[in-house]
Amino acid sequence: MKRLLHCASFLFVLFAAGVTLAENTHFNCVPSFPFQQKWQGADAAYSIPLQDGRVAWIFGDTLYGDERLVTGEEPRMVHNTIGISSCKDGKWKIDYTIKKDAKGEPDSFFKPQQNNGTYYWALDGVEHNDELWITLVCVRNVPNSNAFALGFEICGTDLAHVTGIEGAPENWKVAYFPLVAEGLHANPSASTLIEDDHLYICTLYEVGSRPQILTRIPLSGLGNPRKNLQYLGSDDKWHDGIEPAKAKIIMQTGASEMSVRYHPELKKWVAVMVDPQIFSDKVILRTSPSLSGPWTDGEVIYRIPILQKSDPKYDADTFCYAGKEHPEFEQPGELLFTYVCNTMKPKKLPAETNIYFPQVVRMPMPDAAKK
Repeated sequence: MKRLLHCASFLFVLFAAGVTLAENTHFNCVPSFPFQQKWQGADAAYSIPLQDGRVAWIFGDTLYGDERLVTGEEPRMVHNTIGISSCKDGKWKIDYTIKKDAKGEPDSFFKPQQNNGTYYWALDGVEHNDELWITLVCVRNVPNSNAFALGFEICGTDLAHVTGIEGAPENWKVAYFPLVAEGLHANPSASTLIEDDHLYICTLYEVGSRPQILTRIPLSGLGNPRKNLQYLGSDDKWHDGIEPAKAKIIMQTGASEMSVRYHPELKKWVAVMVDPQIFSDKVILRTSPSLSGPWTDGEVIYRIPILQKSDPKYDADTFCYAGKEHPEFEQPGELLFTYVCNTMKPKKLPAETNIYFPQVVRMPMPDAAKK
């Protein structure tokens, strides 16, 4: 839930599906995330446009029940859930799916196949041939870990292959493929997109300034993603496998959650993220003429209100993260993005219902994207 660490291009999905911007009805809706269907808040909030007009939302650690409940320092939650939204005649609708286990109890939608105390943070994904491919970061709870003292460590990355998506999420079929083993400290998951017959995944390298590198898998090789994984080397050539120390750094400071989208009207790639420095109030935007760079250092396009000391709801324990763009909801000339705020003290969650769900910002496309 306290994920501080993580590129999908909606336009590529549209073009691959043969859909024009004029046919995209999502422009008429602004997303919102009400507490309903026992869904009481979550983070991550990656969106994947589907060819049938719906949008699939991937949520991280999800609070559930008739109300928020925290026992000691442990919120009642599952580690990931699914939402399906639609926009019809300008009316937004979202339905959440909290999976049930064999006993009918709430459970994570994506779960490791081994019962070894690990779980998944489900992150970005794409639709390809009416199926989903979703990145899954393996997580293990470790008391007093050095991950900002938040009590977890990363144990690799897998890839979920989801079929049957034409139906309701509770009927989707999920197969799991290993991608990157524990200990590599480079986990392909920050964002994904399809271009040139490859699935590209932005990858945070957990050393030094925590730079972003770039990996990809040929679409023809998705049946065995680990075997077919490639990385962009410092020589600007693609190499088999992943050796992060030999990879090209495309962003000197990366983010564990972000978006990278191509904007044809700008002829640029645009990256949106919350400044990865802990407790930062900044949402930043970077641009590049190419997916592999060079990327700008980034300009501040928004300051998160609740993190301002002048805000009536300011709390020194609140932090914000998980910034990402959702172009499927943008009018021409606009930028729409979400972020999530959380608290360092989980026991505050039941009372502070103004945090821990995606916050939506719609604004004119910043000048920083046009330079």
